Amino acid sequence: MENTNIGCRELTLRKTSRYLKKHDNYVIITHASPDGDTLGAAYALYYGLKEIGKVAEVICPDLIPKKYDYFVHETDHVQKDIATIIAVDVADAKLLGSLEELFGDKVELNIDHHISNTRFSKNLCLDSQASATCEIIFELLNIMKVNINSLTARALYTGIATDTGCFKFSNVTDKTHAIVSHLYEYEIGAAEINRIMFDTKSKKLLELERLVLETAEYHFNDRCMVLAVTSEMQEKTGCSGPDLEGIAFISRSVEGVLAGVTLKQIDDNAYKVSLRTYPPLDASAICKTLGGGGHFGAAGAIVYGSLQEAKLKVLDAVKAYMEENDAGAYTNK
Repeated sequence: MENTNIGCRELTLRKTSRYLKKHDNYVIITHASPDGDTLGAAYALYYGLKEIGKVAEVICPDLIPKKYDYFVHETDHVQKDIATIIAVDVADAKLLGSLEELFGDKVELNIDHHISNTRFSKNLCLDSQASATCEIIFELLNIMKVNINSLTARALYTGIATDTGCFKFSNVTDKTHAIVSHLYEYEIGAAEINRIMFDTKSKKLLELERLVLETAEYHFNDRCMVLAVTSEMQEKTGCSGPDLEGIAFISRSVEGVLAGVTLKQIDDNAYKVSLRTYPPLDASAICKTLGGGGHFGAAGAIVYGSLQEAKLKVLDAVKAYMEENDAGAYTNK
């Protein structure tokens, strides 16, 4: 992504530590449709700031799913007009959803790991090599000499585990495992967290998955799989918003698929694209052409039009990347 804020100052972890110690009255905001990493980072940072005597509040633009209750608790209430605004795991102000109008141009510090970060904040602590923003928060809390407790450790583990697909994705590094080994020292109950995050589904989600699989299409010699989640499906099953987390990973398990596309209807004329890829395809580069971004293996964008129009836009972007990078044989089907 292009640098959209030439005034954005990039901070090292040590400079970020000094910044956090210097200021107070923090509002920590997450991205919309919250996942484990944005929530884990927000609450771990909150607990860390409380340890050093700061006042802080976590605000999420959407309802936080109950499955995160094991580390999500009530936070302080901060007077917004004197608050220092921090965004965590937010690559673009557009991802703030309902909070964009209120906070989009007021973010003082952004802590993130997305290579597609648009630098919309005044200060940015970015590590695009980190598997999750929670990796950065862990390192930051250590530099700040904050005492990590089991609650903080569970939040951090959740963010790292979910953003790495339970340590299956290519973004996992030796540092990822080293950090997690430290978190195990706090009796986090990793097996139970993994069960909640990866092995538990509601009946309504199972029904939605059944409907979604009926929409499956294969393109480019079966190297690209497309799934659709329409508003009608969401209404029929009562499954929407954060409940849809995980649908995008269905196509990752299909043999031979290099690009898994999930189109989630968010308006009469708008779809959220979730793209999951395997090498040599770069999901972030593909989604950038659609106005979005993300990581090499997982990225997203918003496309406008009917379902068919949205589908064609994404397929054109995938095909163009395949052609430019000689990503194996494909056809126009």
